[in-house]
Amino acid sequence: MFPLMWFPDYTWLIILPALFFALWAQNQVRIAYQQYARVRSRAGVTGAQAARYLLDSAGLYHIQIQLGRGQLTDHYDPRQGVIRLSPAVYHSSSLAALGIAAHETGHAIQHSEGYFPLAFRNNLFPVANLGSQLAMPLFVIGFIFSVQGAANIFMDLGIILFAFGVLFHLVTLPVEFNASQRAVALLAQGGLITSHEVSGTRKVLNAAALTYVASAAVALTQLLRLLMLRDRRN
Repeated sequence: MFPLMWFPDYTWLIILPALFFALWAQNQVRIAYQQYARVRSRAGVTGAQAARYLLDSAGLYHIQIQLGRGQLTDHYDPRQGVIRLSPAVYHSSSLAALGIAAHETGHAIQHSEGYFPLAFRNNLFPVANLGSQLAMPLFVIGFIFSVQGAANIFMDLGIILFAFGVLFHLVTLPVEFNASQRAVALLAQGGLITSHEVSGTRKVLNAAALTYVASAAVALTQLLRLLMLRDRRN
């Protein structure tokens, strides 16, 4: 019998709340970013200048800052020792730009300090990445061909691999929240934002953090769904 894996069934109800939450979180990011991208910081420094100042203050002179492409594509590349900022962040002196630039600087500082959750996540990435590619194909193969037999192994293996991906999402949470906390503190201590600008900067970063919470929620509910489908197959 062809599985109901890709057709509507009651197990989808488990994932729907997390999916709605993810859509809501993405909308919150858009709203917060658009609002505070129009609010110029009193310091008047750009995102690139703020990142450079914070890196130098932490003694990370070797970390480069490069102009990236796209929108909200900002990230820290630990392999090349580079922070890449999107044009809207690199050139802008808005509260949103400063918050995002400082957030990526926070990741660079985490890396230099050997922040354990970040190191653990980086070591977990190869397994989680492999799991994200193989988990569902293996599970579907087992789901289609299992008849209380050896094919259950494929479902179990798919679930185990998917679980590594879920763990990656969960470990990402403290990494991102810590980077955001560092960002606000670094900007305030460096005099790049005033006490009145802290709230707006934090709102942008908190909205961004919600997307990571939503991703973890979607992954967790999907894992639960796979477990339920496996039990149903048995």
